[in-house]
Amino acid sequence: MSNTILIGMPGSGKSTLGVLLAKALGFSFIDTDLIISRRADKPLQRILDEDGLDAFLKLEREVGEELGCDRTVVATGGSMVLSESAMAHLKALGTVVYIDVPYEEIVRRVRNIKTRGIAFHKNETLEQVYLAREPLYSRYADVTVRIEDGDIEDAVEKLIGIIS
Repeated sequence: MSNTILIGMPGSGKSTLGVLLAKALGFSFIDTDLIISRRADKPLQRILDEDGLDAFLKLEREVGEELGCDRTVVATGGSMVLSESAMAHLKALGTVVYIDVPYEEIVRRVRNIKTRGIAFHKNETLEQVYLAREPLYSRYADVTVRIEDGDIEDAVEKLIGIIS
């Protein structure tokens, strides 16, 4: 199947880049966070607050394992890489692209860590989440795209060049 699966930290721009990339390629677009939210019938942060991290990760894993699509750009949640089975399924669906954004830029972009719906333990910092997940993003990626600055159009062009 000819899909592009975007992985990376919260705030790396997966959803924004995904929509623009899908338009440029003539593909559909799916955001797994929206599927999770719709399935639970509440926003991501409420799932985390009311049901807990384990329930959230279980729901995310199920969405990742069950996804079916073709000619689609898929933006995953930042914690999708915590599920080996979900990532195995997503890799079978298409090319996995790691949107690699420097930690300092993630900090600049993610100002609402407590309300954004980011899956992490209550005592974890954003830096700890970044350090724990970065090796997983690298492990699952077929392609890594480093994005140093906030120029979204340059990032989309870079992605198109690599995917093509």
